[in-house]
Amino acid sequence: MDTTVDLDTFSSLVERPDDSARRAAEERWQEAGRPRGGLGKLEELGSWLSSVQGRSPVRPVSAPKVLLFAADHGVAALGVSRLPADGGTAARVRAVLDGSAPVARLAARYGADVRVVDLAVDTDPADFPDEVVAHRIRRGSGRIDVEDALTPEETVRAFRAGMAVADEEADTGTDLVLLGDLGVGSTTVAAVLVGALCGTDAAAVCGRGSGIDDRVWMVKCATIRDALRRARPVLGDQLALLGATGGADFAAITGFLLQAAVRRLPVVLDGVVSSACALVAQRIAFRSPEWWRAGQSSGEPAQAKAYDRLTLTPLQDQGITLGEGVGAVLALPLLQAAGDALAEEAPRPFVPSAPKEQPKLPSAADLLRRL
Repeated sequence: MDTTVDLDTFSSLVERPDDSARRAAEERWQEAGRPRGGLGKLEELGSWLSSVQGRSPVRPVSAPKVLLFAADHGVAALGVSRLPADGGTAARVRAVLDGSAPVARLAARYGADVRVVDLAVDTDPADFPDEVVAHRIRRGSGRIDVEDALTPEETVRAFRAGMAVADEEADTGTDLVLLGDLGVGSTTVAAVLVGALCGTDAAAVCGRGSGIDDRVWMVKCATIRDALRRARPVLGDQLALLGATGGADFAAITGFLLQAAVRRLPVVLDGVVSSACALVAQRIAFRSPEWWRAGQSSGEPAQAKAYDRLTLTPLQDQGITLGEGVGAVLALPLLQAAGDALAEEAPRPFVPSAPKEQPKLPSAADLLRRL
């Protein structure tokens, strides 16, 4: 198996979305005699959909997919999260698979399929269906404050796994990916990557994640500080950075984002994890952020810094810190509305059906006569 990745090729393979389609969508809207800006943000989203689809009029979003990358992280053993380090991620994966997780219920509401990709959940792979563990790299990852998360070979395998998932989704007709993650300790890892790439100290990127108190925040901040010391020497090599202070899910999401841009597959980012991976991907292919939209602001300081560097404006500000793609899914109705409002064919006019003749119910007097 080839264990190398030529990252330089992404700069040439990732093209910009179709500007001519974007302009045609904007002109079509004005030619219809509608006021410019009349639909506000929906107009901008509709133009973006036209550009990433390479066509105008825009095609309504018809095959959205919630894609969740799952993995455990060694730093969780330090107690940086309110969620249990032992079995917490596996339990969240099961909740998504059995349909009880919030993201599964919301996806069903908005007509999106859900797919979970286990990269490094610390559990027996037999616990999950074969399609979930098909791209698994290992169980858990190293504690990034004192050791590498992955070996160089595992990093490349995870990156390639993400690329393969992007190809699978593009080949099966997915037209919009709502990207999320499942992993205890993942916000700590994300803060390290954002802090390293933005040149900030630990306190500037350390958020509350799962709702931690001040004492745990101090532990988390110290962990990020120590991991940043290990990240800075490998900043010039994105794969080495992902292996040293990332994890299998972070490497896979980065590979997915880049290959999705190559395949012209638009993506809605969710929380701080996907934004951190997007920041790494931007270092590899500077045009790639044009294929993404930020679903929502979670309030995590690292996410805000990443979006500022990516020049992405969140579509909503719901303050959702749960992860698992919930924030991205909540942006789906906006994108569906944008596609529907600017599509070529108008929906059929509503024609109320004739009321059905209802059987005559006995009156109170009739009932009394029967007694």
